[in-house]
Amino acid sequence: MAQTNLYSRVLGTGSYLPAERVTNQELADRLAKQGVETSDEWIVARTGIHARHFAAPGQTTSDLALIASQKAIEAAGVDPQSIDLIIVATSTPDFVFPSTACLLQNKLGIRNGGAAFDLQAVCSGFAYGVATVDSFIRSGLNRTALVVGAETFSRILDFKDRTTCVLFGDGAGAVVLQASDEPGVLSSALHADGSHSGILCTPGNVNGGVVEGSAFLYMDGQAVFKLAVNVLEKVAVEALDKAKLAPEDIDWLIPHQANIRIMQSTCRKLHLPPERMVVTVGEHGNTSAASIPLALDVAVRDGRVKRGDNVLIEGVGGGFTWGASVIRY
Repeated sequence: MAQTNLYSRVLGTGSYLPAERVTNQELADRLAKQGVETSDEWIVARTGIHARHFAAPGQTTSDLALIASQKAIEAAGVDPQSIDLIIVATSTPDFVFPSTACLLQNKLGIRNGGAAFDLQAVCSGFAYGVATVDSFIRSGLNRTALVVGAETFSRILDFKDRTTCVLFGDGAGAVVLQASDEPGVLSSALHADGSHSGILCTPGNVNGGVVEGSAFLYMDGQAVFKLAVNVLEKVAVEALDKAKLAPEDIDWLIPHQANIRIMQSTCRKLHLPPERMVVTVGEHGNTSAASIPLALDVAVRDGRVKRGDNVLIEGVGGGFTWGASVIRY
């Protein structure tokens, strides 16, 4: 029988960015050779992004996930063999199958037969992953879990489309959660509305060994912006209500790092001072499911997020999906 006072707590965080850092000017110079015009000023004004990282040729999503996971496991101080659940949130898996989570389990050398699977909720993937792990741990099904957000979005970008190719980058973030009698994940709220699937998608599939449709990311920027600013506030308030907390009880807001204007809008609507929002989009770009755990790890390691702090994470992504969790770190 599952314990009624069982919680899941974050024990450690980790992250990894590929070595190649590409500034806006460097990207603009590359695009100019293909006849695509953009500039540092244009990108910064619309997104707040100054640079992003791209994976090296042959460097896979599971490779990025591995380094982030190793750092999180080291920070948590757990034996990798004690990890009985691995969830990798990604939209850019290594293969159609097996899952990137299974590949990661093997690269970590974990041989305990614990569960491992991928979760596909695009930019909301990490929030979905935290909520899923929390449910598994609270049920008593698992005790120690690794949740990873990892992406190589550079592989699905059309570098002739300046409205999308300037936005995204590659990276990975990871957290280790473990069963505890002390509150950790206080609440979660998850939602989806498939009627909006067409405004942000990569509408391709494999048939007969070739890609049918498009393997490039497509986004209707204005439609995504309008929907995102609406649902993010609502899901944040919902998660706070479930945790019986008010916005002023939140020490740190860590939103999906997509666009500084969307992030600032949510911060204002929650009446939080901007200095309580963790912002990494300027250096990372939009790393989809990796963006929240990347930002969390940065804030933990630079000393901003401390034990006992209330952290609100939230994300919105293609599907359309959105979700939030309140975590007592």
